[in-house]
Amino acid sequence: MPWTERPIEERGLLNSSFCAVLLWYAALGHQSYPGTLMLPFETSFLVLPMILHRETRESLPKTVATSLAVWLEENPLARARIAERARVLVPFTREALSFGGLHGFLVFSGGTVSADSRWKKKVDSTLRGCSDEVHICARGAEFLGKWFAKTGNAATVMELFGVRP
Repeated sequence: MPWTERPIEERGLLNSSFCAVLLWYAALGHQSYPGTLMLPFETSFLVLPMILHRETRESLPKTVATSLAVWLEENPLARARIAERARVLVPFTREALSFGGLHGFLVFSGGTVSADSRWKKKVDSTLRGCSDEVHICARGAEFLGKWFAKTGNAATVMELFGVRP
């Protein structure tokens, strides 16, 4: 559906450029975690459902020291809700990945997504004029990337959420 025909809420919250920036931060976080490589493509589909939902985002732990498995055990409704939101947000995640790839700040290789670090200054300067909530979402996405990297491979992360690629 053309953007001009979409509901205003969808255009604001789920626009491809904003979602691509969140995926860029998640990939950046994943790449920065010691001993890991790029963000697995499958795992990128969990970023938007966790970060765009305020209650879920605010319930995330403050550090990666809390394991994903423990967090899911302490937040039993999160697993089912995130899995459902992930299914609903697949088209938006795809659009964001395409947008990021088309503009060159997301790079795809061998089933992974990486953040082109040459875009850091541009992304940071763009966010400078944004609301606190946008900054919180970006930091949350970067945290998710690190947390997923600490958790293990994509199969482990996906299994913990009860979703399949």
